[in-house]
Parts: sequence; C-alpha cells; structure tokens
Amino acid sequence: MIYFDNAATTKPSATALSKAAEFNNENFFNPSALYRGGLYCNNSLKTARSSVLRNLGLSETKYEVVFTSCGSESDNNAIFGAVKRGVFVTDKGEHSAVIKCFIEQKNRNNTVFFCGLNKDGSVNEKELLSLITDNRVDFVSIMHVNNETGAINDINALANKIKSLNPNIVFHSDGVQAYGKIPVSLSDDIDLYSVSSHKINGLKGTGALIKKKKLNLSPLVFGGGQENGQRSGTENVFGIKVFEYAGKEHYSAIKENYVKVSEIKKYVTENLDENLFSVISGENCSPYILSVSAVGVRGEVLMHMLENRNVIVGNGSACSAKNRYSRVIEACGYPKDVLDGVIRVSFSVENTLDEAKEFVKAANESAASLKRMMK
Repeated sequence: MIYFDNAATTKPSATALSKAAEFNNENFFNPSALYRGGLYCNNSLKTARSSVLRNLGLSETKYEVVFTSCGSESDNNAIFGAVKRGVFVTDKGEHSAVIKCFIEQKNRNNTVFFCGLNKDGSVNEKELLSLITDNRVDFVSIMHVNNETGAINDINALANKIKSLNPNIVFHSDGVQAYGKIPVSLSDDIDLYSVSSHKINGLKGTGALIKKKKLNLSPLVFGGGQENGQRSGTENVFGIKVFEYAGKEHYSAIKENYVKVSEIKKYVTENLDENLFSVISGENCSPYILSVSAVGVRGEVLMHMLENRNVIVGNGSACSAKNRYSRVIEACGYPKDVLDGVIRVSFSVENTLDEAKEFVKAANESAASLKRMMK
C-alpha cells in the first residue's frame, strides 16, 4: 500500500511506542499519586513539556504546556478560554475545530469576522489587518499551515503586525500541520499554539496547547485540577510520552526531512499530467501537503479508483469528508468544476520517490480513464 494521506493521520512510530512502553507496563501509575511511581510519572510529564517547548524555541519561564486529548480540544480551549466577550477574528481557511468555535462565539452574541483567503489558501493579510484596524478586536486565530492546501502563514510576522496595532489582542495559531514539519521558532507575540500527536507519528488521543504563563485561561474540563488547573482528568502518560519521543524523532532531522519531502512533492507536482490536473497548492506551501484537482471529474471517484490500485489519498480534510466541496478550496475562489475534482495528497518522511512515481502513474491513468468514460 502507498499511503499519501498523512495530513489526516500518520502511522505511529515503532521506536516511540517502544520507548514509551514502560508507561503501559511497569510505570503505569497515576501521575497525581504521591508515592514513588506516581512522582516518577509526574516528572516524566515535566520532561515531555520541556521537550515540546524546546522544539518550538520557547522559554519555560514564559510558556507552559497543557496536555489535551487532541488538536481540536486545544483549539476549543484557546478560543473559549482566553476571551469570554468581545470581537473575534479568524480566516475562512481554518480547520473546522476553529471555524465551528467561531460560529459558536457568534451564537453567544460575540462579534465574529472571517477574513478571506488568497488563491493558495493563505490568509489575505491586507484584509486581516484592515479588520483589526477598523474594529476593537480581542482575539485572533490564524493557522500556521493550512491543512488542505499546505499554505504557510508567517504567523510570527502576522502576530507582530497585529500586536503593533493592539498589544492587548490575544493571538492563537493552530499549528497542527506545522509542528514537527516546518522548521521555525515561535516568537513572543504568539500567545497560544495548538499541536497534535497523531500528525507526527504519535498516537490519536493526545495533543497540547502551548500558552503564555501570564495569560489567564479558563478550563473547559473541571475536576481534579490536573495540568496546573488548566485541564482536569488523569493524564494519558503513555500517549504523552509517545508524543514526546515522536517529536524528538522529527525535530532531530526536521531540516533534512523538509528537503526530502520537498523532493517527493516536486516530483509529483511536475509529473502529474497538466492536461488532467490543476495544482492548487502554491510555491509558499508545506512540502507535506499537495492539493490538486482533476478538473471536470469527481475527486471522490478518483480517490476510490486509486484505492483500488492500493494507493491512499484524501479528498480534503478528513473532518469535512462528507461535504461535496471543500469550503476551504471554495473560499480560495475556485469554480465548481475545479472544486469537484479536488484530491489532497499528503506526504511523510517515510514515503519514498519510488512511491511517488507509482502514485503519479496511477493518478494519471485513473484520471484519464475517468475522462474517457465521461465523453
């Protein structure tokens, strides 16, 4: 099987699973317990927090890590916990975990603005800054890497410009598709940053919200006061340690991985038949994500044809797979014949150039076959 849907989820790292196995076996203890085993697990969580911050170039004196169940929970905690009443701004390309939170904020009688996108799915910076200039904005959320097109937003620069207009604005970024993949150190202008384990060969059910220590954040989950009172519930020590070890694997070779995956994406982009496919992802996009459209055919049908050839791709965000059109690609301004044919090809460092060659052959032949059937 050739697996090119890594933006949806990745295969857990065997090395990370093996290293973390002790927390499923001899060190299975509750990290809140005060005996030796519990204290060991608690200290192991501290090590994991330090690792996450170090990966992002953040200081432990200024930032802390709240472990959650996933990126969506982290987004929810940021959006509902930092500001209760006020004016909220995001863009139309966000993951549904952000978009639906903003819709709920509007339902709660807060003022909400959705900024437009550029053709590649990146945020329209001019429109974004105009919204902030014209309104007394309290909270902004702009994703780091678009999960459908791979467009990279320079969140450090954006946050700096936003803070220069109003230093009291809380700036959040969904970094789920960036963490472990895009070499960057976050600036002090970033207040909140969401990440997820299963996108970097960790386990589903584990994520984190990175926050400034000085920022007051109301919890979503109440109970025993774990995670420094930010997120109650017994911590998933095994999942968190897998997350830590998988993160170390990625960050130890993040630049080399970036180059390797870029070569795979470049081959696919240059060798898909331009008479059959239109490339949506632009040059300033993550090498890990490529959105294309087999214009005039159904992307979902093409996806299943590829599956029959043992090639797995997506047709947009897995969280929005039931919708015929991607609202993100539609917000980029593409017509319906392009929207209908969209597939998302997403890579990992485990993929190879030989797999890319097999995919291109299968995609070109399958799309051509569909075109012939439609005549």
